[in-house]
This record gives sequence, C-alpha cells and structure tokens, in this order.
Amino acid sequence: MSKLINLTNHPYSEWSEEQREAARKYGECIDIPFPAVDSDADSDDISRLAERYLHQISEYGQDVTVHVMGEQTFCFALISMLIKKGITCIASATTRDVTILPDGSRKVHFHFSRFREYK
Repeated sequence: MSKLINLTNHPYSEWSEEQREAARKYGECIDIPFPAVDSDADSDDISRLAERYLHQISEYGQDVTVHVMGEQTFCFALISMLIKKGITCIASATTRDVTILPDGSRKVHFHFSRFREYK
C-alpha cells in the first residue's frame, strides 16, 4: 500500500482539510519530524544527516512519496538521494497572507494550494 511520509515541522493532524484531502491520493500519511539542523553543520554533517533519514525512509519500502519542507541544504541533500533511489518527493505550494499588527509584528497565514513534485 502507498504511503506519504510527511518530513516537515507540521504534523498531518494540523493540516487543513484541503491539504489532507490532497494528501489522500498518496496513501496513508506517516509523520517523521523534521530534524533540528545545526547552523554550524558543514556539508559533510548535512550529508550524514540526510543519509540517516534516507535509511529511515527506506524502511517503508519503495512505494512511498516524501513530503519534504524545511532547512534548504538538508532538503536538497535528502531529496537528491531519494530521487536517485526513484522515490518521489513533493512540496506544499501555498499562498502567504501577511498582516502587520499595530505593534509592528507580523501575523503570517499560509493557505494550501497544492502539492508540487521536486524534479
């Protein structure tokens, strides 16, 4: 059976109904929390971290799609590895609404539009 691996900081249970509906076509959703990527990590550290996650994801078999959103160098390393293994990776496409509050801070809300494949 197909599975959707959600490798983000946003658990499936917190997604909008529109995003959950769009995700259903990929199969059962399994959350894997996105790692805390050390800002001092070098490219070798990022590669090793991506390899650990590649092995974890590979335990679910080949019939998976991976939703990857987060720190860009880690995402690039992992997505490159997954694509080489023939595993489809997707991102959430959203519309960003920003409201400037009276104190000058910002309130940001994202509206899910669709999933888009990394290629």
